[in-house]
Amino acid sequence: MTVRPFVPWPDKRLRTAAAPVEAVTDEHRAIWDDMIETMDAMPGYGLGAPQIGVMERLAVVDCSDNRGQAVCLANPEILHASVKFRMHEEASPNLPGVSAAIERPRAVTVRFLNRDGAVEERDFVDLWATSVQHQIDHLNGKMYFDHLSRLKRDRLLKRAEKLRRG
Repeated sequence: MTVRPFVPWPDKRLRTAAAPVEAVTDEHRAIWDDMIETMDAMPGYGLGAPQIGVMERLAVVDCSDNRGQAVCLANPEILHASVKFRMHEEASPNLPGVSAAIERPRAVTVRFLNRDGAVEERDFVDLWATSVQHQIDHLNGKMYFDHLSRLKRDRLLKRAEKLRRG
């Protein structure tokens, strides 16, 4: 397993929708293993493959207290989202040093291919739901700050650019 480097914002891959996975292979499982290693090294709650330059619909999420409970998802899609929302401070290693409070559905039901290549449906709640939605955004070429107003987004990106320049 390898900790992989992050694609830096504004790399166009972060704005490009990832390709669907036709079938889960050993190569995909190896990518997931690297993604888990990379996510744990951040540390973070999830990672979408485009964040490390892999343009396939692969994501990992682990919001457990002790880690080691990562869920590997290929082609995740939200089937149902709760009407109740929750606010959470979100960030991305692709745009270090900045974050924003984002409101998302508190619970989601997601269908995906698991590590065995089987179709699975699972309910995610609270932080797990936030992280899954955040990763699906990455797979669709979106960043968390796309959920902000134009003014807040522009301020966040200016602040990130100032930090990057030092």
